[in-house]
Amino acid sequence: MSSALNFETPITSFTPITPESTMKHLLILAAAVLGFALPPSAAAQEYDFPKMIQPVPTTAKFEDPGYIVWCGTMVRGDDGRYHLFYSRWPAKLGHYAWVTHSEVAHAVADQPLGPYRFVGVALPERGAEFWDGLCTHNPTILKFGKKYYLYYMGNTGDRKPSSSLNWSHRNNQRIGVAVADSPNGPWVRSDKPLIEPTAKFHDALCLANPSVVERPDGGYLMVYKAVADKNKLPFGGPVVHVVATSDSPTGPFKKHPEPVFTKPGDAFAAEDPFIWQESGTYWAIVKDFKGGFTKAGPSLALFRSADGLDWKPATHPLVSKLELKWADGKTSALMKLERPQLYFENGKPAILFCAAAPVGKLNESYNVLIPLKPAD
Repeated sequence: MSSALNFETPITSFTPITPESTMKHLLILAAAVLGFALPPSAAAQEYDFPKMIQPVPTTAKFEDPGYIVWCGTMVRGDDGRYHLFYSRWPAKLGHYAWVTHSEVAHAVADQPLGPYRFVGVALPERGAEFWDGLCTHNPTILKFGKKYYLYYMGNTGDRKPSSSLNWSHRNNQRIGVAVADSPNGPWVRSDKPLIEPTAKFHDALCLANPSVVERPDGGYLMVYKAVADKNKLPFGGPVVHVVATSDSPTGPFKKHPEPVFTKPGDAFAAEDPFIWQESGTYWAIVKDFKGGFTKAGPSLALFRSADGLDWKPATHPLVSKLELKWADGKTSALMKLERPQLYFENGKPAILFCAAAPVGKLNESYNVLIPLKPAD
């Protein structure tokens, strides 16, 4: 479906100077010179997501009959419609066929909270000889300049579904990006991964879960899940996250040495990062496997960073527990609430996208669009 990448590098955006931004930077400079700490609200926006989460309308539950769905990510197109990209694979094959049979599909809606309808497969199977030829997964859709960038995980292998992970596919996970002039495609894929494993590094075995943001000072920053080969194979590990930077959204990306979202003594503390940048501060929502960051059990956790390289739990680290509150007054307990992604309006988080699965019903997963009210 493609040959070598030859994409136009978009012009990066800049933040206009305003009286408010000038005052903010003067305050921060004064704090640095005089050695006192600013209150969080003066230094950067603080988020308290449990106060922002609103009940979910029925239109905001996305299912695809005959398929297990996961990994929702959405962008508004130049056509004024809302374009949802998601992972799907045949329900008859069971949950763990995500690693062998997933494909990135495309749905559209006239309103950001849906309802969405399936329109096609964005990144289909294209042959076992390609690095991403049998499985595409973990989509993240972004617009930089005039082009749309669909970051994803791809793999190949023996194509045998299993009641657990197929390790030939899992350990062939690589990160790629497809590029188009419209969310409707056509999507141009590369015959080589955007990021591959590096021997003796945190990602020596495999890598997945890419999230990318444009940096305020120019260039692009990615955070991705990395699996080392130090622990017992085929699982390997530790499983951490790596930061990589580039001058272009299509790379090459330079990997930074220190892992992020780690916890001492835990070989797999977090996954599924979604990152964004606001007024010079970087934010991330991640899956907190055991509640080590939120102290709330398995949950979604919020991190922040001044430079995108050094990450710490936010002042209010809890984003959500494993539950959903619906507009009809009902509450659903969940066994999974994962793959968080945000849709922004006027530069602020407006919808939290997640993959959800009811307790005891992993094969009945769906994507949910959780409305958010503006932060205080």
